[in-house]
Amino acid sequence: MKMLDYVKVILEKVSFESSLFEKELKKSLKLLSFREVRELRKWCYDKFGSIYRGILNKTFHRAQLSV
Repeated sequence: MKMLDYVKVILEKVSFESSLFEKELKKSLKLLSFREVRELRKWCYDKFGSIYRGILNKTFHRAQLSV
């Protein structure tokens, strides 16, 4: 299993609780390549954008600043 696929599974499993979701999302950004982060970003907005848009905006914005 690729790391990106693993991260997606983890995020789906913790998506019931916002603080866990945010924590795992931040951890995942440290494990993935730039290309994988872009792919994860699109997937996250498609899958969780309606419930966690604020977390996604904040986390992915910070990731862009640190590159």
